This record gives sequence, C-alpha cells and structure tokens, in this order.
Amino acid sequence: MIKFLNVTKEYAKGAALSAVSFHVPKGEFCFITGHSGAGKTTAMKLIYMAERPSAGEVRVSGFSSTRIGGRDIPRLRRRLGIVFQDFRLLPDRTAEENVAFALEVTGARRSTVGPRVMRVLAQVGLTGKAHQYPRELSGGEQQRVAIARALVNDPTVLLADEPTGNLDDRATRGIFQLLRDINAAGTAVIMATHDLDIVKSVNAHLVELQHGAVAYDSAEDAGLQSEEGGLGAEDGRPAAADGEFGESAAP
Repeated sequence: MIKFLNVTKEYAKGAALSAVSFHVPKGEFCFITGHSGAGKTTAMKLIYMAERPSAGEVRVSGFSSTRIGGRDIPRLRRRLGIVFQDFRLLPDRTAEENVAFALEVTGARRSTVGPRVMRVLAQVGLTGKAHQYPRELSGGEQQRVAIARALVNDPTVLLADEPTGNLDDRATRGIFQLLRDINAAGTAVIMATHDLDIVKSVNAHLVELQHGAVAYDSAEDAGLQSEEGGLGAEDGRPAAADGEFGESAAP
C-alpha cells in the first residue's frame, strides 16, 4: 500500500531523508519513530505528497510520486486521513461542523453529510459533544474531533503525525487506543511518534529513523529471523536489545 523506494529528500540546509526504503502493507499499524529532526514529519509529508522526493520514489495506494500530476493529488488525499499534533480545528465551528467541512470540500451530497458525520463522531466517542466548539473541549476531545474529521471520507490509510504530542498521559492512552480500534476495523494506521512507552506497548511494525536514515525496520528484522528459522521474543518479533532505540528516539 505504501512503499518508500530509496527516497532522499533534500532542503537548502541539507538532507532530511537519505536513501530511505520501507513498506507498509494494507491494514497494518506502523510506527515511524526517532528523535526530533530525524525525518518523521518529512516522511509523512511525502506520503500525502505535500512534498516530493529529491530522489527515489514514494508509492501510495496506486499513486507514484514520479508520475502523479497536480489534479491527482486531491484524489490521493481523499484516500488518506491526516491527523496532526495541533488539531487544526476551525475555532468558529462546532465539532459537528468541523467534521462536516471535510465532506463539504469534496462536494459530498448534503443529504449524506449529517449521517456520516454522526457516524464518525460516535466512532470516536463524541456524539454528546457534537454541538460544542473547540474552546469548550479538552485537548483529548479536540484530537478526537480531528480524528473523526480524518475518518469521515472512509480513508484506507490514517496518517497521525505526533497525535499525542500535546496531550496528558490519560488523553494519550485514550487516543492511542482509538487509533488501535480504527486499525482493528481495517484501516491502516501510520503513526509518527517519539513516545517510546506507546511504541513498546504493542506488537506493531516499527520504522526508526536516525538522522534521516532508517536505523531499524522491524519488518526486515522479522524477515531475517524467518529465513534463519528462528524466533526472537514470544510474539515472534526479536526482543528489543538494551538501548535498541537509543538516544535517537528520545524526545
């Protein structure tokens, strides 16, 4: 579903990503982790093609960064849901109206907007908050509205760029569980985070970036284990060695 093929992204100040390759299959939960400046957000921008690689290729749901035209980018993004750290809600619109806006800009039939909005608000546990404004909601509730907005077009992939970065521990746990539930329902989730407590709490695909390069890819490691006929940890993934994520994954 998503492939990075020897991707490099350069800016005036230097390379944000260098020869990065990894693959996220359909329906998978994948963490992209690493220290601040490791290239996580750049990788996410390349997936929804807000940026293009300087070299290499990104493939997303049948679209290629080397061939996609400007008219195709809205079509790609309708297949993706995107959630950011800072919520990005419209302050003068209610939760319901914020979610509905994502449908309105795609030209959805007005008769379908209300039912679809209420469906996703129920999915994120906010049916009772539909008529409240962002200022009346907690940080965790605002992020739930943002997730509902990302889900309302039924994406095949949900991109979450540091979605718990502005939340307390309780809200973080709630949002992460919500993302796991969304994944369990069939939507692929790619979550960029430097929160190692979250990363270590589940068995999921992990891509660690360090200084713009892939320092560790659990899918490749699992493939090597399979070829060698052995298993690491009880769940079939190799146990994390001391310092495996190292200082590169620290906030």
